[in-house]
Amino acid sequence: MDALTSIFETDGWTIYLWLIVGAIIIIAVIYWMRWGVKNEQFDEDIKYLVFDKGDKDKMSAEEYAKSQEVMQKQMESRERHLAMKRGGEQAHKA
Repeated sequence: MDALTSIFETDGWTIYLWLIVGAIIIIAVIYWMRWGVKNEQFDEDIKYLVFDKGDKDKMSAEEYAKSQEVMQKQMESRERHLAMKRGGEQAHKA
């Protein structure tokens, strides 16, 4: 037990451990943010996707038009991603 406590009492090497862990965290955050941008995860209009045509009477004309526009863009994005996925699966089968 004394050996374990003496390891943690010695100073000097722990700062390097914290620097390495900090660098790993920063690299991971940058990687996941890059992934999010590439996969359209930072869309501020995502809130409009919860509405459908049944909510038209609860929304102003501008909000409804915006929600339909966002829904159309989302469906186009979905079709684009599905087409890329299908293309990738066909390439793996060949």
